[in-house]
Amino acid sequence: MEHKSGGLIEWLVPLAFILCTGWATWHLPAYVLDLIPPQDGSLYDQVSSLFNRNDITPDLPGVFGGFADIVDWAALLLIPVTLIIGIMTVRRAGMEFESWRAIDRIAVFLGRVTMMLIVLMTSVMLFEVMMRYVFEKPTLWANELTLWIAGFVFLTAGLYAMQQRSHIRIFLLYDAVPRWLQRVFDCMSTLLIVMFAFFLVYGSYKQVFVNKLYRWETFGTAFDPPIPATLQPMILIVVTLVACQAVINLIADWNAEPVLHTAADDIDEEELEMLKRSIGNE
Repeated sequence: MEHKSGGLIEWLVPLAFILCTGWATWHLPAYVLDLIPPQDGSLYDQVSSLFNRNDITPDLPGVFGGFADIVDWAALLLIPVTLIIGIMTVRRAGMEFESWRAIDRIAVFLGRVTMMLIVLMTSVMLFEVMMRYVFEKPTLWANELTLWIAGFVFLTAGLYAMQQRSHIRIFLLYDAVPRWLQRVFDCMSTLLIVMFAFFLVYGSYKQVFVNKLYRWETFGTAFDPPIPATLQPMILIVVTLVACQAVINLIADWNAEPVLHTAADDIDEEELEMLKRSIGNE
């Protein structure tokens, strides 16, 4: 893959993906009420009440008389569009793992999304500090929004770390054995990851998607974001993606030459060169 990163499009597309996904997530009850309305009357009233209270565009009529308006459907349709554009335009940075396959673009693009989420989370925190200590008008939403974004950052960063092979690994025994035995270790670790993902999804699917997402459980604060209703399903989705990425890594690294891991692996040569040039200029 092309070794060039940092273009403007690599910032704008993840940001557009975040905005579309955030809008659709905030208005997710509208899609549920339109497509799979709860049969329980009390649950229907509860979800519709939550949506009407948090609807950003309450004056727009719903499409075909439903809850979701034209902006909601546009945001939902733009999610796969921005995802595809982001996957096609993402480029490898100098410090990233060199062996890329086409399917690895998904994890790397989500890594770029994670980076933008960190920027947005920091911006929210700085805004709250300014409002609280400069204007003495603290917000009711900044703390919960920061927690919400941080949860997504923690989850999506795990998928990116798996693709980059940057998760915590102990190489003491792995480096001491021949390549064929290393492949056995790789198969065992991948199998354990897949088994963990399977049993986690199998055991908690109903609890997460029915009791949390379908009922649209909120955080119970003044801002009242749907943190339980969104983060718990996201855990299952990301764990499944991590398991798939582990299988992809196993296939990609099967014929790779043995690598002896040393402390020098943690050194970023590109960053080191930048520091040397900076010191030299001074």
